[in-house]
Amino acid sequence: MPPRRRPPRGGSRTELPPLKIVRKILLLQLAYYVTATVLILFTTVVYGTPFSLDLVFSWNAVRGDTTIGWMLGLVWILSSGIGAIFLLLLVSRSKLIPDFALTLHFLHLIATTLYSHSVPANWLWWGLQGASAAFMTFLGIWACRWRELQPINFGGGSGTSGSGGAAAGGAAGETQSGVSGGEESFSFSLSKGRGRGRGLVLGSGSGGNGGGAGGSSGGGDEYEMVDMKGEGAV
Repeated sequence: MPPRRRPPRGGSRTELPPLKIVRKILLLQLAYYVTATVLILFTTVVYGTPFSLDLVFSWNAVRGDTTIGWMLGLVWILSSGIGAIFLLLLVSRSKLIPDFALTLHFLHLIATTLYSHSVPANWLWWGLQGASAAFMTFLGIWACRWRELQPINFGGGSGTSGSGGAAAGGAAGETQSGVSGGEESFSFSLSKGRGRGRGLVLGSGSGGNGGGAGGSSGGGDEYEMVDMKGEGAV
């Protein structure tokens, strides 16, 4: 008999396999760079400065003494806000947002270091990356929690249950009316005759009640027991 296989333990390994995690990280990094490149290209066109990859991957471009440096800082913050949308679409879990956001900025640090052939030495660039990571993490967690707290729609279950409840209520009403009608359909009244057989006049519904009343006045529906004076008297 072959040994039983143990069921996989719940956790991040089963919910997010390593290959799936790597694929999501690459997609997030690509979407982050594409967004930043488009925004930087638009900024340079408006400002009248030629576009180059140094504006994207070089830490020397982020400076506090030039207008283009401050504009690049604003562009990177805006890119982080747009990146929170990609986190919502690709990750969709609030507890995993900090990991993916920090990984994205760490990979950007590696790419900047390799492109510039030196570790960034500009404190403004480090502050910008810290603010960008915090902003992306905050927006991503808020968006994922907002999505997780949305009510679940089962596709018209409320209408079906409402119609079923109405049908059940109608059936119950008909049953109750039938029972009450059955109770009212038989009524008993006492006759005003003589003898031991004063008893009972059986009527049916409201008509039976009317017939009973008419019978008590006309004697058609009443039965009396009287003493028989027959052969004994003769």
